[in-house]
Amino acid sequence: MIRHATPDDIPEIRAMIRELAAYERAAEQARATEEQLREALFGAYPAAHALIAEDDDTGGTVGFVLWFPRFSTWTGTRGMHLEDLYVRPQARGTGHGKALLAALAATCRRTGYDRFEWWFLAWNTPTIDFYTSLGVELLDEWKVCRLSGEPLGELAAQAPRVADPAGEG
Repeated sequence: MIRHATPDDIPEIRAMIRELAAYERAAEQARATEEQLREALFGAYPAAHALIAEDDDTGGTVGFVLWFPRFSTWTGTRGMHLEDLYVRPQARGTGHGKALLAALAATCRRTGYDRFEWWFLAWNTPTIDFYTSLGVELLDEWKVCRLSGEPLGELAAQAPRVADPAGEG
C-alpha cells in the first residue's frame, strides 16, 4: 500500500533517511531532526511531500519517497524533484520502489507537472539498473553543483545589496 505520510510517520521517515545515508556511504551527513522534518513536511508552508510504502508481509513501513516542486524557466512549467527514494533491504525486489515512483508519476500527470527529475550516485549499479528498466533517461551531459558550508558563507559575504521591489530595507 502507498499512502501519504502523516506527522506520526516522522520517526520512521527519519530512520529511513539514516538507513539511506548509511547505504550511500554518508551516514554522518544525515543530520535532519524530527522537528525539522515535521516542519518541512507538515508546517505552515511545507517545503516537501512524502509518501509511505507499507507491507504487512514484510514488516509494516518498508519505504518512502520524498519530493518537492521545481520550476523550469525553459518550459515555463512546474516539475517534481525526487529527493529520496528508499526501500528497506527486506522489501527490495517486491515492487515497492516501482509503486512509489508510479505514484509520483501519477502526481505529475494529475497536477500538470512537465518534468520528474532526481539524482543518484554513479556507483549504485542496482539503482541504475532499476531506473533504466523503467525507461528513465540518464542525462550524462549535466553535472550536479553544490555550494555549502564555508564556501557558501564566503560567497554570501560578497553579495551586493539587493533592492527590495516594495522599497523596504
